[in-house]
Amino acid sequence: MKLRKVTLFASTALVLSLAATACGSSDKDDSGSGSGGGSKIKIGIKFDQPGLGLKQPDGTYAGFDVDVATYVAGQLGYKPAQIEWVETKSADRENALARGDVKFIAATYSINDERKKKVDFAGPYLLAHQDLLVKKDSTIAKATDLNGKNLCSVTGSTSAQNIHDTIAPKANLRENAGYSECIAALQSGAVDAVTTDDSILAGFAAQDKFKGQFKLAGLKLSNENYGIGVKKGDSATVGKINTALEKMVSSGAWETAVTKNFGPADYKNEPAPKIGNIVK
Repeated sequence: MKLRKVTLFASTALVLSLAATACGSSDKDDSGSGSGGGSKIKIGIKFDQPGLGLKQPDGTYAGFDVDVATYVAGQLGYKPAQIEWVETKSADRENALARGDVKFIAATYSINDERKKKVDFAGPYLLAHQDLLVKKDSTIAKATDLNGKNLCSVTGSTSAQNIHDTIAPKANLRENAGYSECIAALQSGAVDAVTTDDSILAGFAAQDKFKGQFKLAGLKLSNENYGIGVKKGDSATVGKINTALEKMVSSGAWETAVTKNFGPADYKNEPAPKIGNIVK
């Protein structure tokens, strides 16, 4: 009798142990499974770029990069409620992917040779250009018109230096900590133009408080192919994201997202680039 009781007790304990293990595993946050279901996916975006990636006062997120990332996540099997948005500043994008902090990054992430050494890219999903944002009644029509004018960009910006050093050396360059300060300076008349990617400029200009005040010069001073960054070597995820992007373009959802986020600034966007055609 004693032997039977011990055996019964041990069997019951084993069953309870297995059940507890099974229950614990169901709560796992698997940001990289790609299978959807009850898991979550962590996606890197910008939190401070209107029209592209912006955390709004109510805690929601909006912008073209957000719409693209949401669509891609949906094709990977994740509902919007399963997305955890992670702020990824420009200087930390490669590290965030290497650490596994996020599954992928959609954050005005221009594809270039130096970055391709550290991460893999899906896309490109948008071709942007360096441009100028000026007041609606401005007579500035080309970059050389900036000679003798006040030009604003962020500290350390290659966009501003590109104009100041090679195109309009007599432009008076003013550098601020962020583009919001530059836009405010443009609105007040303290500067005559702001320069960076046209998509970023259009996003700021499309804000309700600025509608109708600014225009893009449409100069196309550089080519910026935005890609979705993925951890180096994760070719399977790159392939899945490219398939999702192709569907977004063919379904018309891509054009709808462009119009919604940039339309108020009269943004003359390029057609959707060929997905999977990673520039050299």
